[in-house]
Amino acid sequence: MCYYIIEVNMMETKGKSSTRAKNKYNAANYERLYPFVPMGRKAIYEAAAKAAGMSLNDYINKALEEKLERDRKEKEGG
Repeated sequence: MCYYIIEVNMMETKGKSSTRAKNKYNAANYERLYPFVPMGRKAIYEAAAKAAGMSLNDYINKALEEKLERDRKEKEGG
């Protein structure tokens, strides 16, 4: 019984350190945005992302990059 408890404690410690490592990496490599969308739109965006085989985060990032590219081309006159 003690062995089991020790194993659980070791697993909890490992999980916490891996989470800390992921959080540290994310803090160093990513910035967070907190967009607010009208009620009901999130579900629509999630469904569209799923249909595209993407995460919501990837779907939104792709949409933003495509919009930036369209705006850049319009600004250049083409």
